[in-house]
Amino acid sequence: MKLLSLLSERKTSLTDRWLHRLIESYPPATAIFLKKEKDHFDNPVGYQVSRGLGRIVEALIQEMDRDQVVAALDEVIRVRALQNFSPSQALAFIFLLKNVIREELAAELKAGQFSQELQELESRIDGMALLGFDAYTQRRERLYEIRVTEVKQRVSGFLRSKGMDVNSF
Repeated sequence: MKLLSLLSERKTSLTDRWLHRLIESYPPATAIFLKKEKDHFDNPVGYQVSRGLGRIVEALIQEMDRDQVVAALDEVIRVRALQNFSPSQALAFIFLLKNVIREELAAELKAGQFSQELQELESRIDGMALLGFDAYTQRRERLYEIRVTEVKQRVSGFLRSKGMDVNSF
C-alpha cells in the first residue's frame, strides 16, 4: 500500500496535526494549556494523549492486530473517559483522523492518487472507532464500579462510626 508508506513518512506531521485538532475540542483555557505545556510532568494529560495518538497512527500504518490497536486507542480513551465528555464527544477524535489525513495529503489526493487505498484506510479508521467505543464503555463501567465501591465503603464507615452493625443491612 503506497498510501501507508507516504503516511509513514509524514507520521510526525500527521500526529501533530491530529493532536492540534483534538485539543480544539477542549474549552479555550484548557486548550491553551494543553498546547503550551509540553512537559509530561506538568501536563500528563497532554503528554498521554499525544503519545496515544502517535501509537494509533503507528497502529494504522503498521496494520497492527486488534489487541495492539485497542491498546493504542485506550491510551487516549482512558483520559477522555475520565473527562466530562459524552461518548460521542469522547470518541470523535478518531473520526478527526480521516480529515487530518485528507488535509495532510491534499496535493496527492487532488491529483487523483490513492482513492482506493484511502477508502480502505478510512474503513479501517471506522473499525477503530468501533473498537474505541468498546474500550470507552469498558473504561466507564470500571469507573462506575470504583464509585460504587467507594460509596459502599463510606456508608460502611459512617455506620460503624455510629455504632451500627454493618452486616445487619
